[in-house]
Amino acid sequence: MKTLHLYLTRQIVGSLIMTVMVFTFVLLVGNVLKDILPLLMSGQVSIASVATAVALLIPFAWVFALPMGMLTATLLVFGRFSADQELTAVRASGISLAALVQPILLLSLLLCGLSAFVNMDLGPRCRVAFTNMRFNFTSQMSSALLPEGRFITDQPGYVVYVAKNREGKLEDVMFLQFENGTNLLRTVLAPRGQMAVDKSTRQLNLTLFDATSIEANGTKFFFHEAPVPIELESQQKAALQPKIEDMTFMQLWEQLRELEHRVQLPVSLKNLTPEQLTERKKQILEQRKDLVTPIVFQIHRQVAFSFACFGFTLLGIPLGIRVHRRETNIGIAVALILVALYYSFVLVGQALQHRPEFMPCFIVWMPNFLFQAIGAVLLWRANKGG
Repeated sequence: MKTLHLYLTRQIVGSLIMTVMVFTFVLLVGNVLKDILPLLMSGQVSIASVATAVALLIPFAWVFALPMGMLTATLLVFGRFSADQELTAVRASGISLAALVQPILLLSLLLCGLSAFVNMDLGPRCRVAFTNMRFNFTSQMSSALLPEGRFITDQPGYVVYVAKNREGKLEDVMFLQFENGTNLLRTVLAPRGQMAVDKSTRQLNLTLFDATSIEANGTKFFFHEAPVPIELESQQKAALQPKIEDMTFMQLWEQLRELEHRVQLPVSLKNLTPEQLTERKKQILEQRKDLVTPIVFQIHRQVAFSFACFGFTLLGIPLGIRVHRRETNIGIAVALILVALYYSFVLVGQALQHRPEFMPCFIVWMPNFLFQAIGAVLLWRANKGG
């Protein structure tokens, strides 16, 4: 029995490592092509820095890759186990399926613990570190922010042209400011300038020397030194505090306590009638619910994701036996369908996280309940030989 358990566990662990690596690579490709490859192609960021950025994205990819890998591994291993008649031989020797899969279920629970650590702490921290690192890369690439010989129109309300940019030292600068996107307010011309990125405020500071400002009515002003602050575009601008989606579990709890403390019932309501008092309390409670629901949802989402490995394993074992196929593509196809079904609930809950009346926190738990219940029934039937 011990030998059989070790054999099956080695098969699952080997397939798990392979599938997690594949899914991690697939999930990383999109972020690498979008955020990292342009930095590398610019030639102004070292390969070591790019490798560090990719490494920071790996734990964030594991949030999804670990449950997907465990599901695929169980489908592949138990599909081969059933197709090769090994399961029949095990049953003929008097070993039940329930006794056979005990170490695999234990492994899935251990993987739930690892997933909890990745979902609730490591993943969010690495995601925030990657966001800050990407901003630091971009802020160091002055030629990427203000490339030579091009009109920069990414920022609403501004158009900037720089003839030459030598590591932040600018020549022949033209700055146009618009109102409502179309009405020209002023044009500023300067033979030279200097640019710097303020990381604390996430904005680009231009300093134009010997500048001439031409207003819309034709009035001209001359400046020996003219500061021009420009906010970086939303893709480059990173908030000083992480977004709710990028907070760790403890940060979410701290944010929740802070908001609940901020929105309190008034201490003195002597001047209100009973009807007004009831209405006022109702308004404050509704306001508090609207503020805290997105945070509560993120807390539930992180915890629910942590149990995905167990639900996938419980469902993957009997499905792998029922599929009864050795082909890898069949197992991967079934896994992708189940993953799409699981995360569709999560996406629905995320879309409704600002609508507490639809109970988004319950929606994000529904796939766990569903998968575990169906998996338990199918496993029980498979154990009975059905």
